[in-house]
Amino acid sequence: MSEPLTGTTTWRPVMAAAGFRCQCTGQCGTPHAKGEGRCLHEHDGYTSKHGRRVRLIAAPVDPLASAVTAAALPAAELVAWCPDCHAAAARRARRAISSPAAEAPGLF
Repeated sequence: MSEPLTGTTTWRPVMAAAGFRCQCTGQCGTPHAKGEGRCLHEHDGYTSKHGRRVRLIAAPVDPLASAVTAAALPAAELVAWCPDCHAAAARRARRAISSPAAEAPGLF
């Protein structure tokens, strides 16, 4: 099994708690129906679509948290993300923040 070069004392407990499987439950916009609502990507597994190895990351539940914020968090406050789900969740979160105020009734 591969591991990151640094931060293993934080990474290992997060991965063990996650069962070395991505903990995304749809934040990325995918319902993950085949995984009963949870992403099927496992650390060091291969993606079926692109045939590349999956390297899970330990990151905050909030995909927009800065690297500085993430580095200061204890392992108990981090979850396992596959890069695809983390990137998609971050895009969705950014879109939600920057969406126009047209949804607010009665502004104009």
